[in-house]
Amino acid sequence: MIPTAILETYHPILKTFSKDEIIFNEAEIPRYYYQLKSGKVKMFNLTEDGKEFTQGFFEKNTSFGEPPLFGSFAYPASAMCIEDCEVYVLEKKVFINLLKAHPDIHLKFTKQLCNRMLYKAKIMKELSIHPPEHRILTLLHHLKDSANAEGLFEVKLTRQQISDLTGLRVETVIRSIKQLEKTEKLILKQRKVYI
Repeated sequence: MIPTAILETYHPILKTFSKDEIIFNEAEIPRYYYQLKSGKVKMFNLTEDGKEFTQGFFEKNTSFGEPPLFGSFAYPASAMCIEDCEVYVLEKKVFINLLKAHPDIHLKFTKQLCNRMLYKAKIMKELSIHPPEHRILTLLHHLKDSANAEGLFEVKLTRQQISDLTGLRVETVIRSIKQLEKTEKLILKQRKVYI
């Protein structure tokens, strides 16, 4: 994410998007850098039979959709607002100039992209060979590690969002979370998940 004070010196457009509005579609050519001022966005793919697979969620003060800007390839997923959003939109050429002028920000993007690649590698492995409980734990531990959280960490995902991120059915997620609680691998308090 680019600090707002620096971003605003490059004159981004602040666009408002409504809940369920698409920001960009899979296979479109990227032309802009996007950073959330407020709201929440999900990146997802649709299968041929219409099933949705969520790639990730992005909240205020985070950016999304950068890899295609760096790699000059089409978006591998679509981005949709899951609540009303305000999004800073900066033209690709201006974004690249900003990074050239601020190598410290460029380095942060490099680290962020590496973390996203690590997450994708972990999830691909989980989806292909491990049982549901293991998939869920891997996701939850990744979230905790990404937040640099120590001690008990509250997972701020719904059961549906966990389902979307792991490719499991919601019923399977609910059953697996109960099983993980029984084996003391996570804690449930007032329907909230802690790890």
